[in-house]
Amino acid sequence: MKTFAATISFVLLAASPAFAADAAGTAKKPAPGKPEAFTVNASDMKWDAAPPDLPKGAEMSVLHGDPSKKALYTLRLKMPAGYKIPPHWHTKDEQLTIVSGNFVLHMGDTMEAPAATLSTGGFHFLPGKAHHAAEATEETIVQVDGMGPFDIHYLNPADNPNPKAAAAASKKSAP
Repeated sequence: MKTFAATISFVLLAASPAFAADAAGTAKKPAPGKPEAFTVNASDMKWDAAPPDLPKGAEMSVLHGDPSKKALYTLRLKMPAGYKIPPHWHTKDEQLTIVSGNFVLHMGDTMEAPAATLSTGGFHFLPGKAHHAAEATEETIVQVDGMGPFDIHYLNPADNPNPKAAAAASKKSAP
């Protein structure tokens, strides 16, 4: 019995460098479809006009993922002073981090609903389907992290700046 245990211990000890080498080799190659780490500095971010479902004047930079797909994403939204997003909701949860400026979140169905002002470094967890509105009191950059696809549903379809989406929403709500 001692000889059997010693033999097993010897085999495992002898094989462990091979297992370690295999594990190290596997760690060096990302699995197919698995994202690789990357870094981006603020000066290297590409800013484009925000999508048409957001009021004109904002710019967006997608840092990670694709907000239109069912996957994790990170984006930044740059808004000028006075920028407002009328009352709306999103299907999925979002995490908001204020990178710079001041961001006012109105929790409810109107721009007059109770508000929280978030300044640089502030954070807000926003559960899916929570009604809210937002505004920037100065140039503001907000980082949004969530699970796609990103969507926005305006409480008043007429507030949707995207005519195609507004028309589709009106048809859905018509009796």
